[in-house]
Amino acid sequence: MTKGKNVLINLGLLLSGIFLFALPHPNFITVEGFPLLSYFAFIPVFILVKRASWKSVWIYGLLYGTGAYCLFVYWLAIFNPVSMPVIAGMYALYLMLAFLAMKGASVLFPKYDIFAQWVVWCAYEYVKTLGFPGFSYGVTAYSHWRWTLIIQIASVIGVFGLSAVITFPSAWFATVISDRADGWLQKVKNHRISGIIWLVLFAFVIVYGIVSPMDYSQNETKKIALIQTNSDPWDGGDSVYKRDLKTLERLSDAAIAADSGVELVVWPETAFIPRITYHYKHRQNPMLYELVSELLEYINSKSVPFVVGNDDCVKGYNIDGVYTDIDYNAALLFRPGENVIPPEPDKYWKNHLVPFTEHFPFKKQLPVIYKMLEENDTHFWESSDEKTVFDLNGFKFCTPICFEDTFGDIARDFTLNGAQAIVNMSNDAWARTASCQYQHLAMGVFRTVENRIPAVRATSSGQTVLIDPNGKILKMAEPFEETYLICELPVVNNESPTLYTRFGDYAGKLFVYLTFMLYVAGIALVIMRKIKNGQK
Repeated sequence: MTKGKNVLINLGLLLSGIFLFALPHPNFITVEGFPLLSYFAFIPVFILVKRASWKSVWIYGLLYGTGAYCLFVYWLAIFNPVSMPVIAGMYALYLMLAFLAMKGASVLFPKYDIFAQWVVWCAYEYVKTLGFPGFSYGVTAYSHWRWTLIIQIASVIGVFGLSAVITFPSAWFATVISDRADGWLQKVKNHRISGIIWLVLFAFVIVYGIVSPMDYSQNETKKIALIQTNSDPWDGGDSVYKRDLKTLERLSDAAIAADSGVELVVWPETAFIPRITYHYKHRQNPMLYELVSELLEYINSKSVPFVVGNDDCVKGYNIDGVYTDIDYNAALLFRPGENVIPPEPDKYWKNHLVPFTEHFPFKKQLPVIYKMLEENDTHFWESSDEKTVFDLNGFKFCTPICFEDTFGDIARDFTLNGAQAIVNMSNDAWARTASCQYQHLAMGVFRTVENRIPAVRATSSGQTVLIDPNGKILKMAEPFEETYLICELPVVNNESPTLYTRFGDYAGKLFVYLTFMLYVAGIALVIMRKIKNGQK
């Protein structure tokens, strides 16, 4: 085979791999995605890594990371000019390292090269969600958010265990295709044992999906009104704040009037931008103080509690040791007649901030990037470590904010802290894209299955939903409309926590450990062979 033809084949594998990465998830073609494709999505990747040389494999990794994420999260380009190049650059680096690690595993275990690549890939999917730049978008299992039968196993092995099950066929088919035996029948026969093992495992996943879901129809319920304003509260100034407050009041009144049994009203993330407790206390801006007062008087006139997304500000020392105003992305729980005037709400301050757009810890080390982010509509917050669980007359719920519901360990921590339900508050209105909102929803669905607790999502423009503890979406508001959604949330107890709630993402950690052991064992075998050959 000529060098030019070899490069063309590799480029074809690269391009097909990029498209197969994005298509299983909500995408630019359909918000439901093509989940069946996820079982074959990495065949081109595994074959490409096997075929590529050490000199070129890292380049293919760079190109794959850039292309896959530009296609998958294309909506980031709407946010600001910095987001897309930052994410594309970050995943170009990540996938470059992943391709090199996969190539190394392939070389160390030539007889089982693609299966070794599969182990490394599964480890990568977990590692990429960790730390400051952690980003859960694109984890393979999330493509199955509509397939409630299959995702039940997440209560046992979590999202990373399910990802491993889904990606294994790619490794198997890539191995069969690469086998040098004569005839397809012989190729399949050579790898029938691993194929049978996967089929048995997948059959167990299906059976578990049939027998494990619980019936919550007889449980006590809490009636919750979710408000969707169909606006980005950050898109403007004082006039937008006034407009959005009127919209929030009008929709809340309509929801309460529609059902007198409503026990809680939930507004989206930062639905009300002016700092409620700060402006009420300091009164430096008469207009904002007046707006805050109107909000508080409105809530205090109602008979039900409100959870309000707000920019909460306190005075204190920031990370640079300067005494100043410190902002938190917050959820505030107001109980009329108790803690509204003066405002002393129960508070949850966001724990996990969005990298680059809400938090960048390298101001001193990378001042140029920090300044660039500041100049491109970035709002930096401080984070909190407090895993606040609100208690409303014995009903305990947590309020992960924005993309916090894309991380399994966060919902798990809340569940271990006593949460009986997840009340997510999000604002994806800035993306103006349905696929963005559905990608976010797809991840939130898994938090319910992992911990067997229900969830609701109150969002600015969608997807505002009710999800039962089996991961089934029971109700959804029409996206991109001013509306409300009244949900009957089943109350569950935590007397029998799931295996996932007890042990967390042990499956992802297991693949990291296996990758480490692969390299240790592989290098040891290479050294032993050299010693043996030297003795001869």
